[in-house]
Formats: sequence, structure tokens, C-alpha cells
Amino acid sequence: MKRKAKSSSQSTQGPNETADAIRGSAQKIWLAGLGAFARAKTDGPRMFEALVEQGRSMGARAVGAADDALKNIREANYGGAQWGKLEQVFEDRVSKSLGRLGVLTARDVEALSRQVNDLNETVRKLKSAAGGTRGTKGGKKAAPKKHKAKSKAKRATPG
Repeated sequence: MKRKAKSSSQSTQGPNETADAIRGSAQKIWLAGLGAFARAKTDGPRMFEALVEQGRSMGARAVGAADDALKNIREANYGGAQWGKLEQVFEDRVSKSLGRLGVLTARDVEALSRQVNDLNETVRKLKSAAGGTRGTKGGKKAAPKKHKAKSKAKRATPG
């Protein structure tokens, strides 16, 4: 096929010539698509099998690379101190966040439990000490004696 040299005459082409050029390009694109379809139809099964084989080899290499990386991590002792530090940082941040939200941690609950136990013990000691110094039997309080005469006299006198 001959190609026309670009010149200033192309800009002066008429509408029929432009339409013919577009139609020719569209036809070439259509034919190229048909050719690609025909090639895919004939070479498709072979190409598919070749891609499967490449995928298998890539998969084996990927598994090998992952195993090597895991081996290197274990050898570098990242499983020990480094992961422990990371876990500690994570736990600290989570506990700070929970603290900001007002959620009690296990340590807070244990501390409160100890305080309650201490207070209970102190109350028991105070009860037993108070019961023994007042001269009551068995730690019970003696009922106060009422004086009926005095209370009636108070009522009778104008205040």
C-alpha cells in the first residue's frame, strides 16, 4: 500500500475523502480484531498450557521464597526479643486507649479487690475492738436504758 505524503493539501480534502479514510481505518481495526481472535483460537490451548506451567514454577518459587524469609526471621531471633518488644508496645497502647475510654483493666480490678479486702479487715478489727471496750457480751452492743420519767418531764415543761 502506498502512503501519501502529508501535505497542506490534506487539510483541503473534502468530506468524502475524510469519510473514506475513517472507513478504511475502521476496517483495518476490525480485521486486526478478527486476526487476533483467529490466532487466540488456534494458539489458545497451547498458550493456556504454557501459562499454567509458568504459574506452577512461579508458585514453587514463591513458596520457596516464603520459607526462606521465615527461616531468616527465625535465625535472626526476631521471634524472641523483638517480637516481645512489639507485643509490649501494642499492649501499652491498647491499655492507654482503654484507660482513656474509662474501661477498667485486670490490674485495676485486682487493686480495687485488694482495697475492698483491706477495708473489710479494718472494719472487722474496729468492730471487735469497739465491742470489747464497751463491756458487752459477745461483741454485741447493750441496749441503752431509757428513763421514762425524764422524757415525760421534758414534754411537760414549756420550751
